[in-house]
Amino acid sequence: MLHSAHLKPAAPAALDWPRRLRELAQTARHPRLQAFYAAGMAADLRGDRPLAELPLVALDLETTGLDPVRDGIVSVALVPMAGGIIRTSQARQWVVRPRLPFGDASMALHGITHTQIEEAPDLEAVLDELLPALAGRVVVAHCVAIERQFLARALLSRLGEGIAFPAIDTMELEARWRLAQRLSWRERLLGRRAPPISIRLAASRQRHRLPRYGLHHAATDALACAELLQAQLAQHGGAQVALRELWC
Repeated sequence: MLHSAHLKPAAPAALDWPRRLRELAQTARHPRLQAFYAAGMAADLRGDRPLAELPLVALDLETTGLDPVRDGIVSVALVPMAGGIIRTSQARQWVVRPRLPFGDASMALHGITHTQIEEAPDLEAVLDELLPALAGRVVVAHCVAIERQFLARALLSRLGEGIAFPAIDTMELEARWRLAQRLSWRERLLGRRAPPISIRLAASRQRHRLPRYGLHHAATDALACAELLQAQLAQHGGAQVALRELWC
C-alpha cells in the first residue's frame, strides 16, 4: 500500500470542485446546466470525504475520431457506482447521430450500423436523461480529458455553453501509482525515469488481472473503467481514500 503522500495530484490548486460548482451554478445560463450544477452542490462533493461515501458514475463516449472540433459523439454509456458496488442494473447507453460525417471505418470500430445512426436522435434529445444521470456524481473515465472535451464541445454547439464536472481519471491514476511503485525514493531523488509502460485501458486491466473485454463499445468500456478503478483502489488504499487524492 502506498503512503498518501504518493497520491497527491500534480495541480492541487485546480481541484476545489465545491467552489467551482458554486461558481458555475451562478454563471450558467441554460436551465439544464443550472440544474446540473445545483445537483452537484447538493451532493456535497467535498474533497475530504472518503470515496466510499460518494456517488460515482463511470462514463464512456464513442466518437468518430479524437478531435472534438472535427469529430462527433456516436454513443454514450454510464455505469453508476456507490459504496464500492458497480450498479450494472442501472447502466444506461444512448446511440446518437453525430452532426459530422460518420465514416465506415468508425462504424467498423464501434460496431454501430448505418441504420442505427439514421434512426438515432441528436445528442440534444437525450440531454434530459443524460445530464440528471451525471448530476451530483463524480465521473470516472479512462483519459477523462476526451470525455470532458467532447461533451463540452457538444453542449456548446447545442446549448450555447459547455460543461465541467469533477472526475477521477483511471489512466492518470495508473500512471501515477505505477511510477511510484517502479522507482525507489532514491531513484526519484536522483531524477531517474522508469521505463515506459502502456497505460491504455486494456493494458491497465491486464496488469490488475481483470478479464479481457472487447473494447471500443461504450457500455463495455464504461464497465471496464469502473472495474479498473475498483482494482486500483484495492491495491492502493481502498475506498477510504479521500476524494481530493483522486479527483481532477
